[in-house]
Amino acid sequence: MGRVEQRLAESGLILPQPMRVPTGLQFPFAWVRVRGHRAYVSGHVPLNPDGTLARPLGKVGAEVSAEEGRQAARLVALAHLASLQRALGDLDRITAWLRVFAMVNVAPGFHETPRVTNGYSELILELFGPEVGAHARSSIGMMIPLNAPVNCEAEVEIDGG
Repeated sequence: MGRVEQRLAESGLILPQPMRVPTGLQFPFAWVRVRGHRAYVSGHVPLNPDGTLARPLGKVGAEVSAEEGRQAARLVALAHLASLQRALGDLDRITAWLRVFAMVNVAPGFHETPRVTNGYSELILELFGPEVGAHARSSIGMMIPLNAPVNCEAEVEIDGG
């Protein structure tokens, strides 16, 4: 077991199964695309351990509180880690988190998207430390597919493996 997987286990965190795509939808893209020393991670939504869409659903600032949105962002980070683990075989191959693009499903008047997205960033920093886990980030409000409260994509640097 690698360092990151050990930290996950010690924290009692479980990486989810691949997303169970809702009936009638098709996702004709790669969840992770590896090119050279980079891995590009597609947008993920919060998942339960079994790969189903995590609740609550809805707009942050209306049906979903800012704290619930923050917890949803943590679940997105876990979903990213699960996809990266499947693609790379070992999360310790990640040498740097480069960028996170966070999209928050916001109600009119909600302007605290960074507070929501901090759930993602804080988990990555906890697991990887500041040297590897520090990343550039954007956090914007918009409509999100499946009415999920948060959707994030990321880019990481990896070793040659």
